[in-house]
Amino acid sequence: MVDRGLLTISGLDCFYGEVQVLYGLDLVLNKGEVLCLFGRNGAGKTTTLKAIMGLVPAAAGSIRLDGTELTGLAAHDVPKAGVAYVPQGRRLFADMTVAENIEIGLMARSKAKQTRESVLDLFPLLRERLKQRSGTLSGGEQQMLAMARALCLEPQVLLLDEPTEGLMPSMIAKIRETVAKLRGLGVSTILVEQRVDAVLSVANRVCFIENGRNRETVDVEELRADPSAVRRYVGVG
Repeated sequence: MVDRGLLTISGLDCFYGEVQVLYGLDLVLNKGEVLCLFGRNGAGKTTTLKAIMGLVPAAAGSIRLDGTELTGLAAHDVPKAGVAYVPQGRRLFADMTVAENIEIGLMARSKAKQTRESVLDLFPLLRERLKQRSGTLSGGEQQMLAMARALCLEPQVLLLDEPTEGLMPSMIAKIRETVAKLRGLGVSTILVEQRVDAVLSVANRVCFIENGRNRETVDVEELRADPSAVRRYVGVG
């Protein structure tokens, strides 16, 4: 893939208190691609997403989206710049309906109705659940709703943290299909996953994060041909 860097992270250091988690992390998300972050638990994958969103401050380094520096922005301004985040665990408002959760994502959108319809076209199952409390949805349906709410921001970049965790194979397939559709619509995605089989069919490139550093970035075709990097960095075949 030709490098068309949309989101560029350079020399990123991040700490939790006095504990350093990211060490000079470098990463490039190209326009129109799905980039997967692989690594063992505690490697720094989720911290990378949180740093992009301004939820963990950058002690050093740069995060640039299409030429705009994000590191100086307050966390509530990062979505306005064009980045949406679906955290692990989804964090929906369980007592609110599907429709009400979506409306939260639509706040201050000039084309709210049009955006809502476009998002629901991606998740037709949610149309049938608009009046249902989100806490009563299945895990897969809740993941769809969390993604739908994020997409109401009409982001250039979507960050997904463990979107297939705990889901049935049929729902994993639907999430994967949606990520592929979003790529076709021009949304670039960074995907944190533990399941190799869940992303190989949808990712363009894979970054292996180890001890807070991007140790290696490979094209997915190369990884299919030689999966030794998965065993080396994640410990599974």
